[in-house]
Amino acid sequence: MGRLRRFAEFRFVGVRDTMIVYDCDDDEQYAQLAERVESDDLVAKNLLSSFAPDEVSEARNRGFRKWKAQSSR
Repeated sequence: MGRLRRFAEFRFVGVRDTMIVYDCDDDEQYAQLAERVESDDLVAKNLLSSFAPDEVSEARNRGFRKWKAQSSR
């Protein structure tokens, strides 16, 4: 289980440019999110969003979609 430093108290973190929400309790999703935060400098661009209550249903209410793993074919 990982957490972004500025979002340490939040399980679900959304990225506004793609409107995707990531579950930081899922190792694969957290790794993907951490990579995007680092490579695209999402914190400085103010493109991250947290939710209250910290639930995926609240993220959906705000227009975010759940992250889906890309299939490798």
